[in-house]
Amino acid sequence: MSAQSEEIRRLAEEFEGCQKILLALGDETRQHLMLEMMRMGHCCGVRVGAITEKTHLSRPAVSHHIQILKDAGILKMRREGTKNYYYFDADAEAMNRLIHMLKHAKEIMEQLPDRSKTDD
Repeated sequence: MSAQSEEIRRLAEEFEGCQKILLALGDETRQHLMLEMMRMGHCCGVRVGAITEKTHLSRPAVSHHIQILKDAGILKMRREGTKNYYYFDADAEAMNRLIHMLKHAKEIMEQLPDRSKTDD
């Protein structure tokens, strides 16, 4: 196996390790939800009802997407009595894996020859 093939194999493994966070971030609805949460500007967290009011989503849909973002390590929740507040506090390990994978992919792409031209 060539050194380049080995690098690409390692990149595939890194990519696989990032699938959960990529899936969470890649969904257009979750991107919209996260943007609305950011626009609300409440650093201490927002409740599902407030997010629902700012989006076209139902309360169960917002809860579903929040759970996916929590599972991916992007959001966390704190409880005050019976109220749950969701806030951004990304899992540093998951984010570092994603950043490392993206940098690795960029390094590999920069080393590859120009493949846009064809030999006709």
